[in-house]
Amino acid sequence: MSSFDPTSKPTDKTWLHFAGVAGSGMSALAQFHAFGGGFTTGSDRSFDEGGRQDIRRRLEGLGVVIVPQDGSFVTAGGTGRQCDAMIVSTAVEESVPDVRAARQSDIPILHRSELLAHYVSSHRTIAITGTSGKSTTTAMVYSVLRGCGRNPALLTGGAVSELMAEGHIGNAFSPCSMDGTQDTLLVIEADESDGSVVRYHPWTGVVLNLGLDHKQPEEIMAMFRTFKSNTSGPFIVGSQDALAELQNEAVVFAVQPAGKSMNVVAENVELKPDGSTFSIGGVKFNLPVPGRHNVENATATIAACLEAGVELKEMVNPLASFRGVQRRFQWVGKAAGVDVIDDFAHNPDKIEAALATARQRTEGRVLAVFQPHGFGPTRFLKDALITTFSTHLRVQDILWMPEIFFAGGTVARDISAGDLTAAVVQNGRDARFAPQREDIAGLLAHEAQPGDVILVMGARDPSLTGFCKEIIIALEKEKESS
Repeated sequence: MSSFDPTSKPTDKTWLHFAGVAGSGMSALAQFHAFGGGFTTGSDRSFDEGGRQDIRRRLEGLGVVIVPQDGSFVTAGGTGRQCDAMIVSTAVEESVPDVRAARQSDIPILHRSELLAHYVSSHRTIAITGTSGKSTTTAMVYSVLRGCGRNPALLTGGAVSELMAEGHIGNAFSPCSMDGTQDTLLVIEADESDGSVVRYHPWTGVVLNLGLDHKQPEEIMAMFRTFKSNTSGPFIVGSQDALAELQNEAVVFAVQPAGKSMNVVAENVELKPDGSTFSIGGVKFNLPVPGRHNVENATATIAACLEAGVELKEMVNPLASFRGVQRRFQWVGKAAGVDVIDDFAHNPDKIEAALATARQRTEGRVLAVFQPHGFGPTRFLKDALITTFSTHLRVQDILWMPEIFFAGGTVARDISAGDLTAAVVQNGRDARFAPQREDIAGLLAHEAQPGDVILVMGARDPSLTGFCKEIIIALEKEKESS
């Protein structure tokens, strides 16, 4: 990586190029630079192949110049202008032509977390991390602060529905120029999966939970310790026993705890199919997104916003109006009496929460589809995923798995989704391996009965929402033919 200092030039004089700009974290940073008036170029393999055109149009609408991922970005600024830095994610490999071109032209290369760390330091930042719930909680904090007139900025991984409705991609927003923004509240999602959370020095740090995800919990806890030490102001942490060592001198939040002294506690919780109600400090809240895990996310949100100076009663209406995050238990549609839900769940805790929330929605069966993402993550999580599905699927529920989603790159392809389904079957649950995902829509439509819920889970693959729509079409065709 490079020693380029993003503060060395005013934003509106800086040219940054984003390789892999269609990715959620990269597109957010590209938008943020463009919001601040900086010259922004971007490239992505998916754009070159004709995909992700909606994201491309929205980036171009902000003034981002999209170029082929062939190294030609070095001339995009016109004669005599040099790109100040190229931004990459962990997924951008040395073999990518833009990387080779940057090295040949002596253009500094920064990991996306280095640029995000600059934004964190130049704002009054609330940084939210944890192995589950980061995107939703980040969106909630942003929406509450915005609804309470605090005019915040946002950098996150999930698309916030409120911003999408206004024509944005939904994962970034800045209300003003990025120069001189020390007093502007910035809400970010701090990622532990690639270790970048340790780079950030926020004003307020939030740790939601600790579970098995991309790394062993002990390794993640080491990052959280550093994150806590890097936080200059309030530190907020969940009541989970696994987080006990972080709770000293922290603001601790909890949902209906037993026998513990907590700072922010959600009580009188009532879970409903489409949302929840609860109270904190005698103030009643209505949350229009379902699941106990979202009550936990909302409690963390309230704790963070209290530290930012927002009164409890101010938060009631913004939380009641929260529109969620794309692919976080998102209702896609209904056909033949069957609801179809799209969810980003990909680790054991998230899958457990998604299955529990689906069961709250119906007395019928849960027909689940889980598409594992990446051969490395699937290999790492194999045993835990098998245990999760074996434990949290009921005997009447059915699980389908297509083959592991592969986004490209160099990796050992020595595990199959079929290995997982075979083990779940051995544990007494109905799991079915369907190597070609396109076959599953018809299988679901043939199996589904009125009152069932179809729950599609998986990460990284942007086509999963479209797959949910294919399922709806298949359900409608099955109904017409029966």
